Amino acid sequence: MKSKENLVFLGMMGSGKSSIGSIVSKKLNLNFVDIDEEIEKKLGIKISKIFEIHGEEYFREIEEDITLKILKKNNTVISLGGGAFMNNKIKKEILENNISFWLNWDIKTLVDRIKDSKKRPIAFNTSKNELIKLIKKRYIVYSKAMYKIDCDNLTKNEIVKRVMNIYETH
Repeated sequence: MKSKENLVFLGMMGSGKSSIGSIVSKKLNLNFVDIDEEIEKKLGIKISKIFEIHGEEYFREIEEDITLKILKKNNTVISLGGGAFMNNKIKKEILENNISFWLNWDIKTLVDRIKDSKKRPIAFNTSKNELIKLIKKRYIVYSKAMYKIDCDNLTKNEIVKRVMNIYETH
């Protein structure tokens, strides 16, 4: 890995960015940062509450600010929020200066995982069809990641192994 590159995990909510990122960071002995956790720490409230009180636009501004600061770190494993890669500034920074992994899952798998989750404000009170539309829209942007990991039918350890193999040969 180039001395400045971070490993960045992106994908839909419920795709395992935080759990896979955490395992990979331990294996590589690198720091791990979950952007959603950083936002919650900075504001002192859960993301679902941020959406409820301030709305999505406010959340996205905070997310952009925190994400761009964290992307300036070196040798860090980063788990993005599900919508962060949709932001052009964040996407540009990731694609130019980091190794990015899209944790891709079948749409049905994701819908089953996230539908009606109270801790996922974008999914809560969203119809199944609206959720499918959102996933398809994001897939187009996620596909620009440096590496795509198709996660269906893989265990967590197998996903981690694929990431490690790519990382070691990058």
